[in-house]
Amino acid sequence: MKRQLTNIWIKRMKGGPMDPVAFFEKNKGIVGNANQGGRRQVTIMEEEIWEEVMNELGSSLDPSKRRAHLLINGVSLKESRGKTLHIGDNSIEIYGETKPCRQMDETLPGLKDAMFPEWRGVAFGEVLTNGTIGQGDPIELVDKHERVARG
Repeated sequence: MKRQLTNIWIKRMKGGPMDPVAFFEKNKGIVGNANQGGRRQVTIMEEEIWEEVMNELGSSLDPSKRRAHLLINGVSLKESRGKTLHIGDNSIEIYGETKPCRQMDETLPGLKDAMFPEWRGVAFGEVLTNGTIGQGDPIELVDKHERVARG
């Protein structure tokens, strides 16, 4: 399976719809997103996890309804805390896993509980670089030792 960025979304206001975008700003997150700065600038969801959860729930809900910013495939985010996700020439430091909230069940009953176990909730992190990202960009998850070796 190809390791790539599948989709990108932002929310322009709290509780608002998720819209497609394509630019990172260092230490802020995705340009135009309602929440910028801090450690939770970007949220990242695995396409494989989403498909697995949808199969379990017998649904075909669009992944943007999960309200994550980035949808990736081919890379597992489980236990990715402290690692760096490279997307094309851009980087995100992963700080942890988000916990599914009540909005999940408002979107699809049972979604919150289905997203809870084993890092299914989505990862969050801080943008380390300025730059454009796009669907199909290659991705790579590396640990600190590999970052040092890369430069």
